[in-house]
Amino acid sequence: MNQKVIIFDFDGTIADTVDALVSIANRLALEFGYIQITPEELAILRGLTSREIMKYSGISVFRVPFLVKKVKGELKSKIVDLKPIPGIEEALFNLHYQGYKLGIITSNSQENVTSFLKLNHLDTLFDFIYSGVTIFGKTTIINNVLRQKQLKAKDVIYVGDETRDIEASKKANIQVVAVTWGFNSPEALASYNPNFLIEEPSQLLDVLENAKKDTVK
Repeated sequence: MNQKVIIFDFDGTIADTVDALVSIANRLALEFGYIQITPEELAILRGLTSREIMKYSGISVFRVPFLVKKVKGELKSKIVDLKPIPGIEEALFNLHYQGYKLGIITSNSQENVTSFLKLNHLDTLFDFIYSGVTIFGKTTIINNVLRQKQLKAKDVIYVGDETRDIEASKKANIQVVAVTWGFNSPEALASYNPNFLIEEPSQLLDVLENAKKDTVK
C-alpha cells in the first residue's frame, strides 16, 4: 500500500492566527472598503462560506488579491507571537512517527509559514509547502500538487478548518477531515458533509487510521 499523504491547511488548522487576522483585517477595513469585524460579526462570519463572506462584507472581488497580499505582509511581523493550535504539535509528531507524509497548502505566504514552523520546531515534519492566493477554493492548487508530486487521489487526505477546504477536496476527489477549532463553525462544516469532523487534534491519528482502512477495503 502506498504511503498516506496528509495535506494541511495552515491558518486556523495548524497556527492559531484567527485573532491576528481579524486585527489586521479591521485595520485595513477603511482602506479596502468593507465593514469592521466585531465579536458579534465574527460569530456571523464563522457560519458563512467564502462567497457569502464576500457578499456580506461588501468588498469588491477585484480588490481581494491586493487585500490578501497586504494581510500576508502585515502578518509577517506577528509570526513570532503566534502559537500552534493547542495539541496540534503532538498530533503532527505522532503522524510523522507513524510514517505519514505531511504537507501544507495555504493562501498565506511560504515565508510566513516557514518562519512559523521553524520558530515552533515543526519544520522537519513537512515534506512540502505550497502557497497560492485562493479566493473561493483550493481545487486547482490541490490538483497541481497531486500532479507535481505524482500522488494518487486515493492516497491523499486534506485537513482544514473552512467549508472551502471541504468543497475543494471533494472536487479533487480526495478525502477531507474538517476541524472545528479554526474559522468556520461546526455547523457550517457539517453542512458540507466532510468525510470526518473532529473537535481535537488528538483525534487526527484515529480518523486517519480509519481512513486508511477504508481505502484498503
